[in-house]
Parts: sequence; C-alpha cells; structure tokens
Amino acid sequence: MNPVLIIVIVLAWLLLLRVLKKAELKSWRFFAGSMGMFVILIILLQPVLTMPLARLVSGMAGLAGHIGDTFTAYFKYGILFINTPDGAMTLAVDFECSGLIEILAFESLLVFYDVYTVAEKITVGIAGFALIMLLNALRITIICIAVHFLGQNAYYAFHTFIGRLIFYGFSVLLYFYVFTKPQVVKMRIGSFKYAGADKNS
Repeated sequence: MNPVLIIVIVLAWLLLLRVLKKAELKSWRFFAGSMGMFVILIILLQPVLTMPLARLVSGMAGLAGHIGDTFTAYFKYGILFINTPDGAMTLAVDFECSGLIEILAFESLLVFYDVYTVAEKITVGIAGFALIMLLNALRITIICIAVHFLGQNAYYAFHTFIGRLIFYGFSVLLYFYVFTKPQVVKMRIGSFKYAGADKNS
C-alpha cells in the first residue's frame, strides 16, 4: 500500500481517537481504537511477520511430529511433510494458518481495554501471544496427525472444521479470562483490583 495513504489513515485514526476521548465516548473509543489498530497493523505487519510466524508454528508443531514420528517440519520454509496411507503430503503454513490475524486482533483489543494497567497489559499481551501460538501449533499438529493416520481425505474435515473448533474453543476461554472475567471482577463481584479502581474496593 502507498506509504502516504498509510500515513493519512493513521493520522485520521489518531484524530478520531482524540475526538472520542474528549467527548468521553469510551465505548466508541474502544471500538474505533481496536478496529483501527487491527487494520493498520495488518497492513503494516502482514508482509513482515507472516513468514516468521509460519516458521515458528511449523517448528512448534514439528516437535510433536518428531516425537511421534508422524510428520516432519521444515522450519526454514514453514512446511510440514506428512507420511499418509495414501502417500506423502506437504502442508504449507500460510498467512491464514500463521495465527497473525488472531494475535493482532487479541493485542488490538487489549491495548484499548482500560481494565488493566500498562504493566498488566504488557504481561497479558505476551502471555496471550504465547498461548495463541501454542493453540495454533496444537491445531496444526492435530491436522497432521489425523492426515497421517486417516489419509489425505481427512485433511478437509480436520483443517476446516475440527481443528478450528478446537482452536477457537480454547480462544473463547482465553477471551473470557482476559476480557470478560476482569470486567465482572471490576464490578465488585470479586476481590481483584485494577487500574482506576477505588483503593478501598
């Protein structure tokens, strides 16, 4: 994308955030901030981070494949080589499977989620990144193991449905513990204290 257009988009986004902050429209600022950051980060980071993340995911999944002797990871290329009853199959970890979309969505929401302090956001952000990577590697591992034992016909079902159900099922739990539960706790149903909370709460 044209660098000038990117700069214009960023400046317009920052101006919108400033206006929403002055107007004290917190919900709209959260929505506009999270969505804007996600779009901007996708534009800027997709060409840079897709391949490194694909390599990392394939390497993590490849550890399980190596232990079980079911498939082999070629870390440098982000490729998994699977022996199946139907013959060999190669699985390339691309943009969709790299986890970049899920990671940037999580981090963008977290940045504008005012329940946490800055230090807590950094800690939760790092932990969330690591967990999403692990979940994605687990999804890829399940797909590869299924294809290894059940054959290439199992790829579609495990890649499109079963693997995603497992990944997003655990992701829902992550979002619950990071976003929903702290908000409930802040409403004085629990004993935790977050930024801006009353010292006596």
